[in-house]
Amino acid sequence: MTIHLVGETIDAKRAHQRAQAGDFVQLMRGVYVDQNVDADAAIMNHAIRIAHYLYPHAYLSSASAVLLAPTPDGRLFISGRRNQRTRLRSLEIVQNEAPPHPSTASAVVGDDLGELRIDASSPRQRFLEAFRLRSEHASAITAEMRVQMAARLVEEYGTPKSAADAVWALARGNGWYREGEGAERFLLAQPSISEAPVNKAALDLVIVWHGEPLGRLTHDGFEWRWKPARRSEPALVRETTPGKLPAFVESLLPEGWLAQVLHERDEREALKRGRRYMSNITVVEARDELEALPADILTTRLKGFIDAGRFTGRYDGPARGAIEEGFEQNLARIFARAETPRLSGVQIKAPMHLAPDGALLPAIDLPFTHILKPAGTAGFEMLPIVEWLCLALGRAAGFAAPDVALTAMPEGIAPALVVERFDIRQGPGDQRRIALEDFCSILDLPASAKYDGTIERMARGLRPLSTDPAADLDILFRRAVFAWLIADGDMHLKNLALLKIAEPDAKAFTSVRFAPLYDAVTTRVFPGLADDRMALKLNGKDDRLTRRDFMTLARTIGLPQSDAEAAIAELTGSLAQAVETVRLPAFAAEAEAAITVQGQVLALTGERCTTLAGDAG
Repeated sequence: MTIHLVGETIDAKRAHQRAQAGDFVQLMRGVYVDQNVDADAAIMNHAIRIAHYLYPHAYLSSASAVLLAPTPDGRLFISGRRNQRTRLRSLEIVQNEAPPHPSTASAVVGDDLGELRIDASSPRQRFLEAFRLRSEHASAITAEMRVQMAARLVEEYGTPKSAADAVWALARGNGWYREGEGAERFLLAQPSISEAPVNKAALDLVIVWHGEPLGRLTHDGFEWRWKPARRSEPALVRETTPGKLPAFVESLLPEGWLAQVLHERDEREALKRGRRYMSNITVVEARDELEALPADILTTRLKGFIDAGRFTGRYDGPARGAIEEGFEQNLARIFARAETPRLSGVQIKAPMHLAPDGALLPAIDLPFTHILKPAGTAGFEMLPIVEWLCLALGRAAGFAAPDVALTAMPEGIAPALVVERFDIRQGPGDQRRIALEDFCSILDLPASAKYDGTIERMARGLRPLSTDPAADLDILFRRAVFAWLIADGDMHLKNLALLKIAEPDAKAFTSVRFAPLYDAVTTRVFPGLADDRMALKLNGKDDRLTRRDFMTLARTIGLPQSDAEAAIAELTGSLAQAVETVRLPAFAAEAEAAITVQGQVLALTGERCTTLAGDAG
């Protein structure tokens, strides 16, 4: 037995004891899995049983009523009292509100625990569900399924007209008049697609991950549609709201400075013009376009070209220019080419490639292995300096962080930060499939809502997805404390992510863990931000946080109080020591502004460590 359900296969006390002993892993309240099994496989093999356990009064509907299983992309559709969704690792249970008088039939589903009888939409009911307006349940029913369901109804009722009358009777009883009209039109006279005029503004794109298609993303000029490929790969892109661009794809798109210089009016135009993105994603109109695009594989490690925090290689990127053209405009010219990888985030940054001889080159037609973050403008010239300091403090505090180095820039430009990517394969022999999913995508929020979440909400989204939820909740708690201690007011939902890794041929992600530290900065040292607050609230607050606030957070997210106390003690202790030793590379410290901002970052961190360590709550 791999899945354990409290109250059905095991009692609550015994389940808790086994979890404490390390025999079980708790997936969510009442649901456990054996420690040494493939949790994703166990969940998918028992998906209907788990859904019935969580929602005993719901019934299978939409594509799941046809398949009697989750869809290939890991969604299980049910209907019940209200609209809601639950994610459990690679499984997503999508429930919509059932009609007042649904037509259901009993189905039998077998798994390792035996046979389970469960209600499912009847043939008439599921056919009506296929014509619901702007419904994820409807969009999950493929064209083939519609044809098969129509043939099934005609066979049962004798003629298309009799089948339409039977479907209409059910539609009227539930007030589903538009659904009835759509179903009737399909049964009586399926339209000829070949005669329909073609919208030349329509898009038909292939979303590719590590060279393999995930599915097709189309836009008819009005709204988006996502059709996953029929494959047994881990589910990465999900359509949660019909007509809306999937959150994972939206999270890849440029924002801020890059969105402005590209002059792309909307997400449709952005995807039409872009090709390469983070998380090893490629967007093309035809698969043969992939041949001209390089795979992003790390072949030269940055640590081989670092000396005391300074990049010792050779920067061969864009320069300021001999006339009046600014660095930003020079950098923008690189992004004008479709082959150049797109990056999200507000800060100015450029995709680069580190060659074996130490040359740092624009990654236009080369593997995108490193990110260059040049100095900002209008008071943000020291941004790379501050980020280098904060990442150094983060490593001292025990967080995993990418290799970084400060590099001198040509023509008097302030030092830039070079960051090694951790979301790509680590060499030609590495066959893992890797993706980085930020918390905007995880929580199904647009990038514009990246400041709208809370740490508590992040924990709710994290727990069912992580392959080690206890360890990742501890990291989330520590990241919140660390952000407060360094006065990072920009730790928003796009600057926190999960790193998802699938081993070769795995049908689900074998590791889903909190991503390394990135984009960490002390925002209070910049002009106009002296009173900057936390980007995400915890315990209902974003400023003047105390030990009591963090301990309340720990209780809310299910982190043991002893672990929370230990985390605070370790962070304040290690950071208090780090502020005495962390210093900028000598060449970067030559500028007076750099020395000043270094003193501000370290002093502010030291003060907050002293305050939180001595706070009795």
